[in-house]
Amino acid sequence: MTQTDSASWWRWGPALLGAGCTLCLLALYLVADHQLSKRLAADAATDAHMRVLAIASELARQKSVGAVLATDQGIIGTQQDATPAQWQRLSERLEELNADINASVIYVTNVQGVAVAASNWRDEASFVGTSYGYRSYIRDALQTGEGREYALGSVSHQPGLYLSRRIGGAQAPLGVVVVKLTFDVLENGWRGSDHLAWITDRDGRVTLTSDPALRFGPSPVRGPVTVSEAVPGSGWQLHLHVAPWPAHLLAGAITAGGALVMAALWLAHRTFRRRQRVAAQYRDRLERDVETRTLALTRQIREREEAEAQLAGMQAALVQANKLASLGQISAGVAHEINQPLSTIRLLAEYGQDAVPAGQQHDPLRDNLRQIVEMSHRIGTITSDLRGFARKSRGNREPVSLRAAWQASLRLAASRRATEAVGISAPEIPEDLLIDAESVRLEQVLVNLIQNAQEALSGRSDGRIWLEIVRHETQISLYICDNGPGLAPMVARAPFTPFQTTKATGLGLGLVICQSILRDFGGDLSYDPAADRTGARWRMDLTLWEAR
Repeated sequence: MTQTDSASWWRWGPALLGAGCTLCLLALYLVADHQLSKRLAADAATDAHMRVLAIASELARQKSVGAVLATDQGIIGTQQDATPAQWQRLSERLEELNADINASVIYVTNVQGVAVAASNWRDEASFVGTSYGYRSYIRDALQTGEGREYALGSVSHQPGLYLSRRIGGAQAPLGVVVVKLTFDVLENGWRGSDHLAWITDRDGRVTLTSDPALRFGPSPVRGPVTVSEAVPGSGWQLHLHVAPWPAHLLAGAITAGGALVMAALWLAHRTFRRRQRVAAQYRDRLERDVETRTLALTRQIREREEAEAQLAGMQAALVQANKLASLGQISAGVAHEINQPLSTIRLLAEYGQDAVPAGQQHDPLRDNLRQIVEMSHRIGTITSDLRGFARKSRGNREPVSLRAAWQASLRLAASRRATEAVGISAPEIPEDLLIDAESVRLEQVLVNLIQNAQEALSGRSDGRIWLEIVRHETQISLYICDNGPGLAPMVARAPFTPFQTTKATGLGLGLVICQSILRDFGGDLSYDPAADRTGARWRMDLTLWEAR
Protein backbone atom coordinates (compact mmCIF):
# COMPACT_ATOMS: atom_id res chain seq x y z
CA MET A 1 0.00 0.00 0.00
CA THR A 2 1.43 3.37 -1.02
CA GLN A 3 1.56 6.39 1.22
CA THR A 4 -1.35 7.93 -0.71
CA ASP A 5 -3.45 4.77 -0.26
CA SER A 6 -2.62 4.75 3.46
CA ALA A 7 -3.72 8.34 3.88
CA SER A 8 -6.99 7.62 2.01
CA TRP A 9 -7.68 4.65 4.30
CA TRP A 10 -7.22 6.63 7.46
CA ARG A 11 -9.48 9.37 6.05
CA TRP A 12 -12.37 7.22 4.74
CA GLY A 13 -11.82 3.75 6.21
CA PRO A 14 -13.25 4.34 9.74
CA ALA A 15 -16.29 6.12 8.28
CA LEU A 16 -17.02 3.29 5.84
CA LEU A 17 -16.49 0.68 8.56
CA GLY A 18 -18.86 2.55 10.89
CA ALA A 19 -21.50 2.84 8.16
CA GLY A 20 -21.24 -0.88 7.39
CA CYS A 21 -21.63 -1.79 11.07
CA THR A 22 -24.67 0.51 11.34
CA LEU A 23 -26.36 -1.14 8.36
CA CYS A 24 -25.67 -4.59 9.77
CA LEU A 25 -27.16 -3.61 13.13
CA LEU A 26 -30.26 -2.09 11.44
CA ALA A 27 -30.83 -5.28 9.43
CA LEU A 28 -30.40 -7.36 12.58
CA TYR A 29 -33.00 -5.25 14.39
CA LEU A 30 -35.60 -5.54 11.60
CA VAL A 31 -35.24 -9.32 11.27
CA ALA A 32 -35.35 -9.88 15.03
CA ASP A 33 -38.38 -7.61 15.47
CA HIS A 34 -40.30 -9.41 12.71
CA GLN A 35 -39.63 -12.87 14.09
CA LEU A 36 -40.36 -11.90 17.68
CA SER A 37 -43.64 -10.21 16.70
CA LYS A 38 -44.74 -13.42 14.94
CA ARG A 39 -43.86 -15.44 18.02
CA LEU A 40 -45.68 -12.97 20.25
CA ALA A 41 -48.84 -13.24 18.11
CA ALA A 42 -48.64 -17.07 18.20
CA ASP A 43 -48.31 -17.06 21.99
CA ALA A 44 -51.27 -14.66 22.23
CA ALA A 45 -53.39 -16.97 20.07
CA THR A 46 -52.55 -19.91 22.35
CA ASP A 47 -53.35 -17.84 25.43
CA ALA A 48 -56.69 -16.73 23.95
CA HIS A 49 -57.61 -20.31 23.04
CA MET A 50 -56.95 -21.51 26.60
CA ARG A 51 -59.13 -18.72 28.00
CA VAL A 52 -61.92 -19.59 25.55
CA LEU A 53 -61.83 -23.23 26.60
CA ALA A 54 -62.08 -22.28 30.28
CA ILE A 55 -65.06 -19.96 29.71
CA ALA A 56 -66.86 -22.45 27.43
CA SER A 57 -66.41 -25.24 29.96
CA GLU A 58 -67.85 -23.16 32.79
CA LEU A 59 -70.81 -22.01 30.68
CA ALA A 60 -71.62 -25.57 29.61
CA ARG A 61 -71.47 -26.80 33.19
CA GLN A 62 -73.72 -24.08 34.57
CA LYS A 63 -76.12 -24.36 31.63
CA SER A 64 -76.57 -28.05 32.36
CA VAL A 65 -77.38 -27.19 35.99
CA GLY A 66 -80.30 -25.01 34.87
CA ALA A 67 -81.53 -27.72 32.49
CA VAL A 68 -81.50 -30.35 35.25
CA LEU A 69 -83.26 -28.10 37.75
CA ALA A 70 -85.98 -27.13 35.23
CA THR A 71 -86.99 -30.79 34.94
CA ASP A 72 -86.62 -31.63 38.63
CA GLN A 73 -89.89 -33.11 39.91
CA GLY A 74 -89.42 -31.54 43.33
CA ILE A 75 -89.21 -28.05 41.87
CA ILE A 76 -92.10 -28.71 39.47
CA GLY A 77 -94.24 -30.00 42.35
CA THR A 78 -93.43 -26.94 44.45
CA GLN A 79 -94.41 -24.58 41.62
CA GLN A 80 -97.69 -26.39 41.05
CA ASP A 81 -98.82 -26.32 44.65
CA ALA A 82 -96.53 -23.82 46.39
CA THR A 83 -96.65 -22.81 50.06
CA PRO A 84 -94.24 -20.53 51.93
CA ALA A 85 -92.81 -23.52 53.79
CA GLN A 86 -92.15 -25.36 50.53
CA TRP A 87 -90.49 -22.29 49.03
CA GLN A 88 -88.28 -22.05 52.14
CA ARG A 89 -87.23 -25.69 51.79
CA LEU A 90 -86.55 -25.05 48.11
CA SER A 91 -84.31 -22.08 49.02
CA GLU A 92 -82.36 -24.26 51.44
CA ARG A 93 -81.93 -26.91 48.75
CA LEU A 94 -80.71 -24.31 46.24
CA GLU A 95 -78.26 -23.03 48.86
CA GLU A 96 -76.76 -26.53 49.30
CA LEU A 97 -76.57 -27.06 45.54
CA ASN A 98 -74.85 -23.70 44.98
CA ALA A 99 -72.17 -24.63 47.51
CA ASP A 100 -71.19 -27.47 45.14
CA ILE A 101 -71.45 -25.74 41.73
CA ASN A 102 -70.06 -22.38 42.96
CA ALA A 103 -72.38 -20.11 40.97
CA SER A 104 -73.12 -16.56 42.12
CA VAL A 105 -76.76 -17.38 42.90
CA ILE A 106 -79.52 -19.79 41.84
CA TYR A 107 -83.15 -18.73 42.08
CA VAL A 108 -86.62 -19.75 40.91
CA THR A 109 -89.39 -17.37 39.79
CA ASN A 110 -93.07 -17.83 39.15
CA VAL A 111 -94.64 -17.06 35.77
CA GLN A 112 -94.88 -13.36 36.72
CA GLY A 113 -91.08 -13.27 37.21
CA VAL A 114 -91.18 -12.88 41.03
CA ALA A 115 -88.40 -14.84 42.78
CA VAL A 116 -90.02 -17.37 45.14
CA ALA A 117 -86.83 -19.22 46.21
CA ALA A 118 -83.12 -18.34 46.03
CA SER A 119 -79.83 -19.75 47.23
CA ASN A 120 -78.98 -16.37 48.81
CA TRP A 121 -82.12 -16.31 50.97
CA ARG A 122 -79.96 -15.73 54.09
CA ASP A 123 -78.32 -12.54 52.72
CA GLU A 124 -79.63 -9.04 53.29
CA ALA A 125 -79.67 -8.62 49.50
CA SER A 126 -81.77 -11.78 49.04
CA PHE A 127 -83.51 -12.16 45.67
CA VAL A 128 -86.63 -13.70 47.28
CA GLY A 129 -89.66 -11.49 46.65
CA THR A 130 -88.01 -9.39 43.93
CA SER A 131 -89.74 -9.14 40.56
CA TYR A 132 -87.63 -9.83 37.47
CA GLY A 133 -90.46 -10.06 34.94
CA TYR A 134 -89.04 -7.12 33.01
CA ARG A 135 -85.75 -8.93 32.38
CA SER A 136 -85.30 -10.31 28.85
CA TYR A 137 -83.87 -13.62 30.14
CA ILE A 138 -87.17 -14.21 32.03
CA ARG A 139 -89.32 -13.36 29.01
CA ASP A 140 -87.17 -15.39 26.61
CA ALA A 141 -87.26 -18.44 28.88
CA LEU A 142 -91.07 -18.33 29.17
CA GLN A 143 -91.44 -17.94 25.41
CA THR A 144 -88.66 -20.12 23.96
CA GLY A 145 -87.65 -22.38 26.85
CA GLU A 146 -84.33 -20.73 27.70
CA GLY A 147 -82.75 -17.29 27.90
CA ARG A 148 -79.40 -15.62 28.37
CA GLU A 149 -78.43 -12.07 29.32
CA TYR A 150 -75.33 -10.34 30.67
CA ALA A 151 -76.47 -7.42 32.81
CA LEU A 152 -75.96 -5.49 36.03
CA GLY A 153 -77.89 -6.99 38.96
CA SER A 154 -80.79 -4.84 40.16
CA VAL A 155 -80.41 -6.07 43.77
CA SER A 156 -76.75 -7.11 44.08
CA HIS A 157 -75.48 -4.38 41.68
CA GLN A 158 -72.92 -6.91 40.46
CA PRO A 159 -72.58 -7.66 36.73
CA GLY A 160 -73.12 -11.25 35.73
CA LEU A 161 -74.41 -13.69 33.13
CA TYR A 162 -77.99 -14.92 33.70
CA LEU A 163 -78.79 -18.40 32.29
CA SER A 164 -82.51 -19.19 32.48
CA ARG A 165 -84.68 -22.26 31.83
CA ARG A 166 -88.46 -22.57 31.71
CA ILE A 167 -90.17 -24.87 34.23
CA GLY A 168 -93.03 -26.76 32.60
CA GLY A 169 -94.30 -26.76 29.03
CA ALA A 170 -94.76 -23.85 26.65
CA GLN A 171 -98.57 -24.03 26.95
CA ALA A 172 -98.62 -24.10 30.77
CA PRO A 173 -95.34 -22.68 32.10
CA LEU A 174 -94.83 -22.87 35.87
CA GLY A 175 -91.89 -20.53 36.30
CA VAL A 176 -88.21 -20.04 35.48
CA VAL A 177 -84.95 -21.39 36.94
CA VAL A 178 -82.10 -18.86 36.75
CA VAL A 179 -78.38 -19.47 37.34
CA LYS A 180 -76.36 -16.27 37.70
CA LEU A 181 -72.63 -16.43 36.99
CA THR A 182 -70.08 -13.81 37.98
CA PHE A 183 -66.57 -13.82 36.63
CA ASP A 184 -64.72 -11.88 39.32
CA VAL A 185 -62.04 -14.54 39.73
CA LEU A 186 -61.55 -14.82 35.98
CA GLU A 187 -61.30 -11.06 35.49
CA ASN A 188 -58.93 -10.66 38.44
CA GLY A 189 -56.69 -13.26 36.83
CA TRP A 190 -56.78 -11.30 33.59
CA ARG A 191 -55.75 -8.12 35.40
CA GLY A 192 -52.58 -9.87 36.55
CA SER A 193 -51.49 -10.18 32.91
CA ASP A 194 -49.83 -7.53 30.76
CA HIS A 195 -52.35 -8.26 27.98
CA LEU A 196 -55.65 -6.41 27.64
CA ALA A 197 -58.50 -8.94 27.34
CA TRP A 198 -62.22 -8.41 26.77
CA ILE A 199 -65.32 -10.28 25.54
CA THR A 200 -68.05 -8.84 23.34
CA ASP A 201 -71.58 -10.13 22.85
CA ARG A 202 -73.53 -10.36 19.58
CA ASP A 203 -74.15 -6.60 19.65
CA GLY A 204 -70.46 -5.79 20.02
CA ARG A 205 -70.92 -4.67 23.64
CA VAL A 206 -68.14 -5.45 26.13
CA THR A 207 -69.18 -7.89 28.87
CA LEU A 208 -66.14 -9.42 30.58
CA THR A 209 -62.91 -7.41 30.61
CA SER A 210 -59.63 -6.98 32.41
CA ASP A 211 -60.33 -3.21 32.38
CA PRO A 212 -63.63 -2.45 34.25
CA ALA A 213 -63.86 0.93 32.51
CA LEU A 214 -64.65 -0.85 29.22
CA ARG A 215 -67.63 -2.86 30.58
CA PHE A 216 -70.96 -2.39 28.75
CA GLY A 217 -69.26 -0.10 26.22
CA PRO A 218 -68.30 -0.69 22.59
CA SER A 219 -65.31 -2.85 21.71
CA PRO A 220 -62.08 -0.81 21.79
CA VAL A 221 -60.00 -0.28 18.68
CA ARG A 222 -57.75 -3.26 18.00
CA GLY A 223 -54.02 -2.82 18.09
CA PRO A 224 -51.42 -4.26 15.71
CA VAL A 225 -51.20 -7.51 17.74
CA THR A 226 -54.78 -8.47 18.62
CA VAL A 227 -56.23 -11.99 18.34
CA SER A 228 -59.91 -12.93 18.52
CA GLU A 229 -61.70 -16.24 19.01
CA ALA A 230 -65.37 -17.15 19.42
CA VAL A 231 -66.56 -18.76 22.65
CA PRO A 232 -68.54 -21.86 21.53
CA GLY A 233 -72.24 -21.93 22.32
CA SER A 234 -72.39 -18.42 23.77
CA GLY A 235 -72.41 -15.85 20.98
CA TRP A 236 -69.42 -14.23 22.69
CA GLN A 237 -66.12 -13.24 21.09
CA LEU A 238 -62.86 -13.14 23.08
CA HIS A 239 -60.31 -10.47 22.12
CA LEU A 240 -56.74 -10.39 23.40
CA HIS A 241 -54.53 -7.39 22.73
CA VAL A 242 -50.79 -7.86 23.13
CA ALA A 243 -48.58 -4.80 23.37
CA PRO A 244 -45.84 -4.99 20.71
CA TRP A 245 -43.26 -3.21 22.83
CA PRO A 246 -41.80 -6.45 24.35
CA ALA A 247 -40.89 -7.60 20.82
CA HIS A 248 -39.42 -4.19 19.99
CA LEU A 249 -37.56 -4.16 23.28
CA LEU A 250 -36.16 -7.67 22.82
CA ALA A 251 -35.15 -6.91 19.24
CA GLY A 252 -33.42 -3.80 20.50
CA ALA A 253 -31.68 -5.89 23.14
CA ILE A 254 -30.48 -8.33 20.48
CA THR A 255 -29.23 -5.44 18.37
CA ALA A 256 -27.53 -3.95 21.39
CA GLY A 257 -25.96 -7.34 22.00
CA GLY A 258 -24.58 -7.30 18.47
CA ALA A 259 -23.19 -3.85 19.05
CA LEU A 260 -21.62 -5.06 22.26
CA VAL A 261 -19.99 -7.96 20.39
CA MET A 262 -18.46 -5.52 17.94
CA ALA A 263 -17.29 -3.33 20.76
CA ALA A 264 -15.89 -6.39 22.51
CA LEU A 265 -13.79 -7.23 19.46
CA TRP A 266 -12.35 -3.74 19.48
CA LEU A 267 -11.62 -3.95 23.17
CA ALA A 268 -10.01 -7.38 22.85
CA HIS A 269 -6.86 -5.86 21.36
CA ARG A 270 -6.56 -3.35 24.16
CA THR A 271 -7.24 -6.08 26.70
CA PHE A 272 -4.44 -8.24 25.36
CA ARG A 273 -1.89 -5.50 25.88
CA ARG A 274 -3.19 -4.78 29.35
CA ARG A 275 -2.97 -8.47 30.31
CA GLN A 276 0.77 -8.37 29.86
CA ARG A 277 0.90 -5.58 32.39
CA VAL A 278 -1.47 -7.36 34.75
CA ALA A 279 0.48 -10.64 34.57
CA ALA A 280 3.33 -9.23 36.60
CA GLN A 281 0.93 -7.95 39.21
CA TYR A 282 -0.78 -11.34 39.27
CA ARG A 283 2.46 -13.15 40.08
CA ASP A 284 3.03 -10.87 43.05
CA ARG A 285 -0.52 -11.36 44.29
CA LEU A 286 -0.21 -15.14 43.81
CA GLU A 287 2.80 -15.25 46.08
CA ARG A 288 0.89 -13.32 48.75
CA ASP A 289 -2.09 -15.65 48.35
CA VAL A 290 0.12 -18.72 48.81
CA GLU A 291 1.45 -17.25 52.02
CA THR A 292 -2.08 -16.48 53.24
CA ARG A 293 -3.30 -19.99 52.35
CA THR A 294 -0.36 -21.52 54.17
CA LEU A 295 -1.26 -19.62 57.34
CA ALA A 296 -4.92 -20.66 56.96
CA LEU A 297 -3.93 -24.30 56.47
CA THR A 298 -1.78 -24.16 59.59
CA ARG A 299 -4.73 -22.79 61.54
CA GLN A 300 -7.01 -25.54 60.20
CA ILE A 301 -4.51 -28.20 61.23
CA ARG A 302 -4.40 -26.75 64.73
CA GLU A 303 -8.20 -26.65 64.93
CA ARG A 304 -8.40 -30.26 63.76
CA GLU A 305 -5.93 -31.33 66.43
CA GLU A 306 -8.08 -29.57 69.03
CA ALA A 307 -11.20 -31.29 67.67
CA GLU A 308 -9.47 -34.68 67.85
CA ALA A 309 -8.49 -33.95 71.45
CA GLN A 310 -12.10 -33.04 72.24
CA LEU A 311 -13.28 -36.25 70.56
CA ALA A 312 -10.87 -38.25 72.69
CA GLY A 313 -12.33 -36.58 75.78
CA MET A 314 -15.87 -37.43 74.66
CA GLN A 315 -14.87 -41.05 74.05
CA ALA A 316 -13.40 -41.18 77.55
CA ALA A 317 -16.68 -39.76 78.88
CA LEU A 318 -18.61 -42.51 77.05
CA VAL A 319 -16.35 -45.13 78.62
CA GLN A 320 -17.16 -43.60 82.02
CA ALA A 321 -20.89 -43.73 81.16
CA ASN A 322 -20.57 -47.44 80.35
CA LYS A 323 -18.85 -47.97 83.68
CA LEU A 324 -21.73 -46.24 85.47
CA ALA A 325 -24.24 -48.36 83.55
CA SER A 326 -22.38 -51.49 84.70
CA LEU A 327 -22.38 -50.14 88.25
CA GLY A 328 -26.16 -49.71 88.00
CA GLN A 329 -26.55 -53.32 86.89
CA ILE A 330 -24.37 -54.46 89.78
CA SER A 331 -26.42 -52.44 92.28
CA ALA A 332 -29.63 -53.96 90.89
CA GLY A 333 -28.13 -57.44 91.29
CA VAL A 334 -27.05 -56.71 94.85
CA ALA A 335 -30.55 -55.43 95.64
CA HIS A 336 -31.99 -58.64 94.23
CA GLU A 337 -29.63 -60.87 96.25
CA ILE A 338 -30.28 -58.95 99.48
CA ASN A 339 -34.01 -59.44 99.15
CA GLN A 340 -33.94 -63.20 100.01
CA PRO A 341 -31.93 -63.04 103.29
CA LEU A 342 -33.80 -59.87 104.19
CA SER A 343 -37.12 -61.70 103.91
CA THR A 344 -35.72 -64.46 106.12
CA ILE A 345 -34.57 -61.94 108.78
CA ARG A 346 -37.98 -60.31 108.77
CA LEU A 347 -39.76 -63.69 109.02
CA LEU A 348 -37.53 -64.84 111.96
CA ALA A 349 -38.11 -61.54 113.76
CA GLU A 350 -41.87 -61.92 113.36
CA TYR A 351 -41.65 -65.50 114.69
CA GLY A 352 -39.57 -64.18 117.61
CA GLN A 353 -42.28 -61.63 118.41
CA ASP A 354 -44.87 -64.37 118.52
CA ALA A 355 -42.59 -66.56 120.70
CA VAL A 356 -42.02 -63.89 123.35
CA PRO A 357 -44.59 -64.38 126.09
CA ALA A 358 -46.87 -61.50 126.87
CA GLY A 359 -45.26 -59.58 129.67
CA GLN A 360 -44.60 -56.02 130.38
CA GLN A 361 -45.96 -53.36 128.10
CA HIS A 362 -42.45 -52.12 127.18
CA ASP A 363 -40.59 -55.39 127.02
CA PRO A 364 -37.08 -54.61 125.55
CA LEU A 365 -36.91 -57.90 123.64
CA ARG A 366 -40.30 -57.34 122.01
CA ASP A 367 -39.41 -53.73 121.15
CA ASN A 368 -36.12 -54.81 119.58
CA LEU A 369 -37.84 -57.45 117.46
CA ARG A 370 -40.45 -54.93 116.35
CA GLN A 371 -37.72 -52.50 115.26
CA ILE A 372 -36.00 -55.32 113.33
CA VAL A 373 -39.28 -56.00 111.47
CA GLU A 374 -39.77 -52.30 110.67
CA MET A 375 -36.19 -51.82 109.48
CA SER A 376 -36.42 -54.98 107.35
CA HIS A 377 -39.58 -53.59 105.76
CA ARG A 378 -37.85 -50.28 105.05
CA ILE A 379 -34.80 -51.98 103.52
CA GLY A 380 -37.13 -54.10 101.38
CA THR A 381 -38.89 -50.97 100.15
CA ILE A 382 -35.55 -49.39 99.19
CA THR A 383 -34.30 -52.50 97.37
CA SER A 384 -37.63 -52.81 95.57
CA ASP A 385 -37.30 -49.23 94.37
CA LEU A 386 -33.71 -49.89 93.28
CA ARG A 387 -34.79 -52.92 91.26
CA GLY A 388 -37.62 -50.95 89.69
CA PHE A 389 -35.28 -48.04 88.92
CA ALA A 390 -32.71 -50.36 87.30
CA ARG A 391 -35.34 -52.31 85.37
CA LYS A 392 -35.28 -51.68 81.62
CA SER A 393 -38.05 -49.41 80.36
CA ARG A 394 -40.83 -51.23 78.55
CA GLY A 395 -41.60 -48.23 76.36
CA ASN A 396 -45.34 -48.51 77.09
CA ARG A 397 -46.98 -45.34 78.38
CA GLU A 398 -49.57 -45.77 81.07
CA PRO A 399 -51.43 -43.79 83.72
CA VAL A 400 -48.81 -43.03 86.38
CA SER A 401 -49.74 -41.68 89.80
CA LEU A 402 -47.76 -38.48 90.33
CA ARG A 403 -47.96 -38.96 94.07
CA ALA A 404 -46.53 -42.50 93.92
CA ALA A 405 -43.75 -41.46 91.52
CA TRP A 406 -42.76 -38.54 93.76
CA GLN A 407 -42.70 -40.69 96.91
CA ALA A 408 -40.63 -43.40 95.18
CA SER A 409 -38.16 -40.77 93.99
CA LEU A 410 -37.81 -39.41 97.51
CA ARG A 411 -37.06 -42.88 98.83
CA LEU A 412 -34.37 -43.41 96.17
CA ALA A 413 -32.73 -40.10 97.06
CA ALA A 414 -33.29 -40.46 100.82
CA SER A 415 -29.74 -41.52 101.76
CA ARG A 416 -28.13 -38.45 100.25
CA ARG A 417 -30.77 -36.17 101.76
CA ALA A 418 -30.16 -37.57 105.21
CA THR A 419 -26.40 -37.04 104.84
CA GLU A 420 -26.69 -33.47 103.60
CA ALA A 421 -29.60 -32.51 105.88
CA VAL A 422 -31.48 -30.99 102.92
CA GLY A 423 -35.18 -30.38 103.43
CA ILE A 424 -37.65 -31.33 100.67
CA SER A 425 -41.22 -30.07 100.63
CA ALA A 426 -44.12 -30.55 98.27
CA PRO A 427 -47.83 -29.65 98.20
CA GLU A 428 -50.46 -32.29 98.79
CA ILE A 429 -50.68 -34.41 95.63
CA PRO A 430 -54.09 -36.03 94.97
CA GLU A 431 -54.14 -39.79 94.67
CA ASP A 432 -56.13 -39.62 91.41
CA LEU A 433 -53.73 -37.21 89.66
CA LEU A 434 -52.50 -39.43 86.78
CA ILE A 435 -49.82 -38.61 84.22
CA ASP A 436 -49.42 -40.04 80.68
CA ALA A 437 -45.90 -41.45 81.16
CA GLU A 438 -43.92 -44.53 82.20
CA SER A 439 -43.34 -44.89 85.93
CA VAL A 440 -39.73 -46.15 85.82
CA ARG A 441 -38.47 -43.44 83.47
CA LEU A 442 -40.49 -40.69 85.17
CA GLU A 443 -38.90 -41.66 88.51
CA GLN A 444 -35.50 -41.60 86.79
CA VAL A 445 -36.04 -37.96 85.76
CA LEU A 446 -37.28 -36.93 89.23
CA VAL A 447 -34.37 -38.65 90.99
CA ASN A 448 -31.85 -37.03 88.65
CA LEU A 449 -33.23 -33.52 89.26
CA ILE A 450 -33.48 -34.07 93.03
CA GLN A 451 -29.91 -35.39 93.22
CA ASN A 452 -28.62 -32.44 91.16
CA ALA A 453 -30.27 -30.08 93.62
CA GLN A 454 -28.82 -32.01 96.58
CA GLU A 455 -25.33 -31.77 95.10
CA ALA A 456 -25.77 -28.03 94.55
CA LEU A 457 -26.80 -27.62 98.23
CA SER A 458 -23.95 -29.77 99.60
CA GLY A 459 -22.42 -28.28 102.76
CA ARG A 460 -25.24 -25.77 103.37
CA SER A 461 -27.19 -25.86 106.59
CA ASP A 462 -30.17 -24.01 105.13
CA GLY A 463 -30.47 -26.15 101.96
CA ARG A 464 -34.03 -26.50 100.77
CA ILE A 465 -35.71 -28.23 97.79
CA TRP A 466 -39.38 -27.82 96.98
CA LEU A 467 -41.92 -28.91 94.40
CA GLU A 468 -44.41 -26.59 92.71
CA ILE A 469 -47.39 -27.87 90.69
CA VAL A 470 -49.29 -25.82 88.10
CA ARG A 471 -52.19 -27.63 86.47
CA HIS A 472 -53.45 -26.59 83.02
CA GLU A 473 -56.39 -27.82 80.96
CA THR A 474 -54.65 -30.79 79.38
CA GLN A 475 -51.15 -30.58 80.85
CA ILE A 476 -49.41 -30.18 84.16
CA SER A 477 -46.17 -28.32 84.90
CA LEU A 478 -43.90 -29.50 87.72
CA TYR A 479 -41.23 -27.11 89.03
CA ILE A 480 -38.35 -28.58 91.03
CA CYS A 481 -36.65 -25.65 92.77
CA ASP A 482 -33.78 -25.16 95.21
CA ASN A 483 -32.15 -22.23 96.98
CA GLY A 484 -28.64 -23.11 95.86
CA PRO A 485 -26.20 -21.04 93.79
CA GLY A 486 -28.05 -21.73 90.50
CA LEU A 487 -26.49 -22.68 87.16
CA ALA A 488 -23.24 -21.24 85.92
CA PRO A 489 -23.80 -18.69 83.09
CA MET A 490 -22.06 -20.99 80.60
CA VAL A 491 -24.43 -23.86 81.44
CA ALA A 492 -27.55 -21.68 81.75
CA ARG A 493 -27.23 -20.51 78.14
CA ALA A 494 -27.42 -24.11 76.83
CA PRO A 495 -28.17 -26.47 79.74
CA PHE A 496 -28.92 -29.47 77.47
CA THR A 497 -25.59 -29.56 75.61
CA PRO A 498 -24.19 -33.12 75.79
CA PHE A 499 -21.02 -33.59 77.90
CA GLN A 500 -21.29 -30.08 79.33
CA THR A 501 -20.83 -30.17 83.10
CA THR A 502 -19.32 -28.18 85.97
CA LYS A 503 -18.92 -31.25 88.19
CA ALA A 504 -15.45 -32.69 88.68
CA THR A 505 -16.75 -36.23 88.13
CA GLY A 506 -19.79 -35.45 85.99
CA LEU A 507 -20.48 -36.62 82.45
CA GLY A 508 -22.88 -33.90 81.29
CA LEU A 509 -25.45 -36.45 80.05
CA GLY A 510 -28.07 -36.50 82.82
CA LEU A 511 -30.09 -33.46 81.68
CA VAL A 512 -29.93 -34.52 78.03
CA ILE A 513 -31.31 -37.96 78.91
CA CYS A 514 -34.03 -36.45 81.13
CA GLN A 515 -35.18 -34.09 78.37
CA SER A 516 -35.25 -36.97 75.86
CA ILE A 517 -37.38 -39.05 78.24
CA LEU A 518 -39.95 -36.30 78.76
CA ARG A 519 -40.16 -35.62 75.03
CA ASP A 520 -40.89 -39.31 74.50
CA PHE A 521 -43.88 -38.74 76.79
CA GLY A 522 -45.07 -35.82 74.66
CA GLY A 523 -43.76 -33.29 77.20
CA ASP A 524 -40.56 -31.31 77.70
CA LEU A 525 -37.90 -30.30 80.23
CA SER A 526 -36.68 -26.71 80.35
CA TYR A 527 -34.67 -24.43 82.60
CA ASP A 528 -37.03 -21.76 83.95
CA PRO A 529 -35.05 -19.56 86.38
CA ALA A 530 -36.83 -17.71 89.14
CA ALA A 531 -37.53 -14.00 88.80
CA ASP A 532 -34.87 -13.12 91.39
CA ARG A 533 -32.33 -15.37 89.60
CA THR A 534 -31.51 -17.26 92.82
CA GLY A 535 -31.24 -21.03 92.90
CA ALA A 536 -32.17 -23.42 90.12
CA ARG A 537 -35.70 -23.97 88.80
CA TRP A 538 -36.47 -26.83 86.37
CA ARG A 539 -39.82 -27.10 84.60
CA MET A 540 -41.29 -30.47 83.62
CA ASP A 541 -44.26 -30.30 81.19
CA LEU A 542 -46.34 -33.51 81.16
CA THR A 543 -49.69 -34.54 79.68
CA LEU A 544 -52.56 -35.49 81.96
CA TRP A 545 -53.79 -39.04 81.38
CA GLU A 546 -57.37 -37.88 81.05
CA ALA A 547 -56.39 -35.52 78.16
CA ARG A 548 -54.12 -37.90 76.24
